[in-house]
Amino acid sequence: MGFPRKRLFPLIFFLVFFQSHLRLSSSASDFTTLVYKGCSKETFTDLNGVYSQALSSLFGSLVSQSTKTKFNKATSGSGQTALTGLFQCRGDLTNSECYNCVSRLPVLADKLCGKTVASRVQLTGCYMLYEVAGFAQTSGMQMLYKTCGPANVAGTGFEERRDTAFSVLANGVVSNHGFYTTSYQSVYVLGQCEGDVGDSDCGECVKQAVQRAGAECGRSSSGQIFLHKCFISFNYYPNGVPKRSSPAGESSSSSSYSSSSGQNTGKTVAIILGGAAGVAFLVILLLFARNVIKKHDEY
Repeated sequence: MGFPRKRLFPLIFFLVFFQSHLRLSSSASDFTTLVYKGCSKETFTDLNGVYSQALSSLFGSLVSQSTKTKFNKATSGSGQTALTGLFQCRGDLTNSECYNCVSRLPVLADKLCGKTVASRVQLTGCYMLYEVAGFAQTSGMQMLYKTCGPANVAGTGFEERRDTAFSVLANGVVSNHGFYTTSYQSVYVLGQCEGDVGDSDCGECVKQAVQRAGAECGRSSSGQIFLHKCFISFNYYPNGVPKRSSPAGESSSSSSYSSSSGQNTGKTVAIILGGAAGVAFLVILLLFARNVIKKHDEY
């Protein structure tokens, strides 16, 4: 007994769809990976569900706005039960990527923090925070989180190259109104301020973050510094900063990027080999199916 002819196409379709789904799933993790969480130690008493309703309404409002903009603030509830919140997406994400990132945050906030009076959850591509009325305010320059990569791997002169890139970044976030990326001699840097921070204050915040990066990360080849109102990141690419393209139909503030022909050639070869392997597998599958059908017809 063999496979009926009509089952051949669905089988091939499933395999192609499965491979495509894997590719799409892997790209999503680029901006939805958890970086850190900040949860208040104080929880709110919610006997009649007023806070829960206000929080749910707030989350719904913020998520819906993420399809249209990369920064939004909202308020829900009234009086002592009022909640304020905001979200922000990284400046180089598309609107659809922003929504995909932000829509994950309400569930994560509840899972990671529970019903606290204030919380902040940061993913690689976006963050969301909320707080109840009267919650103690935090200085915009306060450091919330840091990560530092391996040290002493970038060779002689790395700190000078990094600091030059940082200097350009500090000016760039001001002239480009809150988001900027640039690279200098294999060092890639990114900076962003909260959406309602003025240009001058943004520049000061990024300068503070840059100083923190030097003090906290030293000769680390990569790092991220998150202050309350801004964040920066830096990465050293020994083979040259990979080329990056702006999202279709949108613009992001950045300088030109350097690249390494050797690195791009390696990627091209990998893509060609991967594609060839996929085609070979599909051909083998078709030949096998044809032989099975042929034997079935002979019977």
